[in-house]
Amino acid sequence: MFTLLSGCLALGAVSFIWHNHIIDFSVLEYYNPGKPSILLDDQGNEWARFELDRRDPLPYSKIPKHLIQAVIATEDRDFFNHFGISIKGIARSMAVNLYKRRFVQGASTITQQLIRLLFFDARQTVSRKVKEQIVALLVEKQFTKEQILQTYLNHVCFGCGIYGVEAAAQRFWSKSAQDITIGEAAILASILKHPSRYCLLNSTENVRNRRDTMLNVMVQMGFITPEQCIKAKAEPIEVVARNTVQVAPHYKETIRIFLEKEIGKARLYCGGLTIQTGLNRRTQNAASKYFKLQFKALKGRFSDKIDGGLMSIDPQTGQIKAMIGGCSFEQSKFNRALQARRQMGSIFKPLVYASAIQQGSSFADVEEDEPIDLLFEGTVWSPRNHTRAFEGDMTLARALSTSINTITAKTFLRAGGNNVVDLAKKCHLSQELEPLPSLSLGCVDVTIKEAIGALNVFANDGVYVEPHLIKWVKDEFGTKIYRFEPQRERVMEPRVVGQVAKVLSIGIMRYLKQYKVADFKSEAFGKTGTTNDSRTCWFCGSTPRLMTVIYVGHDDNSPLGDNVYPLSTIFPIWLNLYKAIERDAESFVYDPSLKETLINWKTGDIVSHAYNKDIVPIYT
Repeated sequence: MFTLLSGCLALGAVSFIWHNHIIDFSVLEYYNPGKPSILLDDQGNEWARFELDRRDPLPYSKIPKHLIQAVIATEDRDFFNHFGISIKGIARSMAVNLYKRRFVQGASTITQQLIRLLFFDARQTVSRKVKEQIVALLVEKQFTKEQILQTYLNHVCFGCGIYGVEAAAQRFWSKSAQDITIGEAAILASILKHPSRYCLLNSTENVRNRRDTMLNVMVQMGFITPEQCIKAKAEPIEVVARNTVQVAPHYKETIRIFLEKEIGKARLYCGGLTIQTGLNRRTQNAASKYFKLQFKALKGRFSDKIDGGLMSIDPQTGQIKAMIGGCSFEQSKFNRALQARRQMGSIFKPLVYASAIQQGSSFADVEEDEPIDLLFEGTVWSPRNHTRAFEGDMTLARALSTSINTITAKTFLRAGGNNVVDLAKKCHLSQELEPLPSLSLGCVDVTIKEAIGALNVFANDGVYVEPHLIKWVKDEFGTKIYRFEPQRERVMEPRVVGQVAKVLSIGIMRYLKQYKVADFKSEAFGKTGTTNDSRTCWFCGSTPRLMTVIYVGHDDNSPLGDNVYPLSTIFPIWLNLYKAIERDAESFVYDPSLKETLINWKTGDIVSHAYNKDIVPIYT
């Protein structure tokens, strides 16, 4: 130990004489750890950024005495007595390391921590420790303890990208560090031991024991009285949220998680990157507004536990224009648009009918809506309609448009279960599927992202395109370091797509008529869906410009209750969203060989003009 210490002092002296210069800490006035990375929307405007949270540094005179005492008690009890390195600390750590026969404990003073923060990395090597000690000796010779402590407290990390006591106090409690209590000072000091574990934004309960321990130490060191300690321990441990409204927080969080893994945290927060996303601010803002309004009403009608998700994409590019992962990002970062898996229910049915059309069926074909018992591999399955009633003969067009379960099951058998499974796989539904008749009613678990990708083929001329958030990432010099190339593949013939989409548009027309909407300009199609026991309600709808999928349910998948219908539950979100963003009348482009034909949707008879409500247009 004596040899090591002597060597450090000698090296320090040699270094000082050899370089013959003084370390200039004035650069800390302008200390900049890097440039923030910005996120651009589809119009090229910044909508968010990734950056380290820093605030203007506090002078030593404005840093509360109890905060200084808490940090001294936690990090370096001999700070005001040593000369940059701690002899006792070095002896203790060497003893532990020799006993363990590996490097498990350091002996860093606050001065050494500051040196490491500014000039070195955190790798546990002997050479780094020696360099750190040399510079620490020089710093202590040139600067006062107050200057060192001030610089340390203004730059140290408090986890979650927060640097400096002022930024920490503002982020955790929405107030200046000058105004924190003794208990809050002990919390900040406690975080320094392990910022990622004890950051208040990650957990408040992890901090309690650490805080109380530090308060006891402060009593032992004579910094506070026992009465002050008791009072501080009684303070609640909580985060006071700032009154800020984030744009698309689930969208941003998903990008953060992905890019931290792809390019690393340091580069993301300090590399000055430009991240081009597919977000459309107008669409996102409208979706957020009407999603929150509708869920406020639903919570009053059903329960406070009800939640859901939403995703909107550009049908041709697959760029995600809006995404909502739940009612409150602050209460839950769980992203229901990407992580929650729910049964598809009736929104799966378009794939069943598309498969049947591929096999030669027509939407003018007639089937009987009747009670049926299907025997499959020794099991009897008896599908029933949502209304529990049966309506007799009708066309496949009416069966899909009004979501008749019995005829959908018959259509599944007509198409061939294996053909339906094959089409679902081509549409990138990830669950392993069996050709069981119950699949016809959507017994397949999906995320919103999977559902919208599969159903978007009806808006994109039969071509599957992978939904995605990021287009590209450029470094600070303008060089592209990442580019997303979405998967594209034709999964359905255009003539089939047009026929199915035309029938799905009949449903939208009925919904709009029910809501007395007469000024909906764009062509549109859509499908509602409800799973067994009303556990999940779905709606998917599209215009040529935007495809959207929404679901509502309980996170534990418990039933929503009685009289749950997508048309009254979540269709209003879609309707208000499109009314807010759509301006021009647009039409889908279908296979030009298709021709519009009017049929009686009960009998399948071709008619020359629409003379009653049973006449609907289909493509043939």
